[in-house]
Amino acid sequence: MADLFAREPEQANDDDTRRPLADQLRPRSLDEVIGQTHLLGPDGTLRRMIASGRLGSLILWGPPGTGKTTVARLLADQIGYSFEQISAVFSGVADLKKVFEKARFERLSGHKTLLFVDEIHRFNRAQQDGFLPVMEDGTVVLVGATTENPSFELNAALLSRSQVLRFESLGLEDLEKLVVRAEALAGAALPLDAEARHTLLTLADGDGRALLGLVEEVLASAKPGETLDAATMLTVIQRRAPIYDKAQDGHYNLISALHKTIRGSDPDAALYYFARMLDAGEDPLFLARRLIRMAVEDIGLADPLALPQAVAGRDAFQMLGSPEGELALAQVVVYLALAPKSNAVYTAFKGAMSVAKATGSPMPPMVILNAPTKLMKGSGYGDGYIYDHDTPEGFSGQQYFPEKIGRQKFYEPVERGSERDYRKRLDYFERLRAQKGSRDG
Repeated sequence: MADLFAREPEQANDDDTRRPLADQLRPRSLDEVIGQTHLLGPDGTLRRMIASGRLGSLILWGPPGTGKTTVARLLADQIGYSFEQISAVFSGVADLKKVFEKARFERLSGHKTLLFVDEIHRFNRAQQDGFLPVMEDGTVVLVGATTENPSFELNAALLSRSQVLRFESLGLEDLEKLVVRAEALAGAALPLDAEARHTLLTLADGDGRALLGLVEEVLASAKPGETLDAATMLTVIQRRAPIYDKAQDGHYNLISALHKTIRGSDPDAALYYFARMLDAGEDPLFLARRLIRMAVEDIGLADPLALPQAVAGRDAFQMLGSPEGELALAQVVVYLALAPKSNAVYTAFKGAMSVAKATGSPMPPMVILNAPTKLMKGSGYGDGYIYDHDTPEGFSGQQYFPEKIGRQKFYEPVERGSERDYRKRLDYFERLRAQKGSRDG
C-alpha cells in the first residue's frame, strides 16, 4: 500500500513528474510528517520511545491514508534498524519464513530488524501466532498496521506483546497543509474557488493519500485559466465514497453513534448518523431492525407507542421501497429521539434471566398449578387458588414465586412518560399485597 507522503517539496525533474504526487511528497524524517501530533509531537508516544532508546512491538491502528506505513519506515531510519516490509494481502507462510531468516542473519551481524506488516489483520490466527517466537527472542521488532479494530481482529497473545497506537484521520488543517505542499511542488495554485477547495478537503474524508489523488485529478482536468466552483469540480473528479465497510469498524462506529444519539434524545445528531449510514450504502432494513431494538431497549414502557411506531416504520419501508420508504424510517429516528427514555424493562429482563439461570428449576407454588387429573387434585395442585377477578380489587395478592427463591423485584419504572403511571400501579399493588398478607397472617 502506498505511503502518506508530506515532506517539504523540492525542485521536480522530469522523472519525478511521472511519479504519483504522494510519492513525490514522501517525507524524509518524522518531523516532516503531517498530522498525528499525539504520537509525533514533542511529548508524543513515539517521541518518548525514541528518546528512551527502546522500541517495542507496535500495532498502528487507524483509517487509510493517515501515515502508518510512512511512520513505520521513518521510525526504522530514526533508530537505525533494518526495515523489512510485507503485506498480509500478498504474503504467505513461505514469505514470512524468508523474512525471519534474513532478520536472524542481520541479528548475528549486530543489526536489528523492524518488520512492518501492512494489513496485519488479514493474517489468520495461526499465521499471527507465527510472529510470537521471533518477537520474544528479539529477532524482529514487529510493527503491524491495521484499519480494523485490533481487539476484534488480532490474537490476544499478539496484542499482549504489542502497544497499540491509534492513528487519527487528518483534520482539515492538516489536509490544507498537504494541498499547499502539493501546490508548491506543482508550481501553481489549484484552480479552485474557496468553496471548491473546502469541498475537495471534505471529499478526502481525512485520507491524505486520497486527497493527493484528488489534487492530481483537478490539476489534470482543469483548463488553462479556468477556476472551478464546487459544482463544476464535482463533475470533473469522481466523488470518493465514504470510508465505510458494512462488516467492519466503520459500520459498528456509526450504528453505535446512531444508537447513543437516540438514547441521548438528540434528533438532529441521530438524523445525521442515520443519513451517513444510508449515504454509505447501509441496508435500510438493518437500520429498521436496530430502531425496533432501540424502541424496546431504551424507551420501553415510558412510551408504549415507540415499538408500534418503529414496527410501522419498517413496514412502511417494505411497502414503499427506497427512497420514499427511508422517510418513514427518518420519522422513527426523530420519534425515538424525542420519546421519554427508560431501560427499566431491559434491566428487569436481565435481572430475571440472571435469577432464572442461577436458581435451577424450583417448582412454582402448588396454589397456581393446574390440576387436570384427580391424582393431581388429591396431591394439592391448585388448592387455595384465588381467582383474581372474583376479588373487589381484581387482585388476590397471592405468592407466585417458588418458595425456594422467595419474592423477587425486577421491574423498577422510572419517573418519566407512561412509566410514572406504572409506578403508581405497582405501589398500589404492593400496598394491597401487604394488607392481604397481614389479614391472612
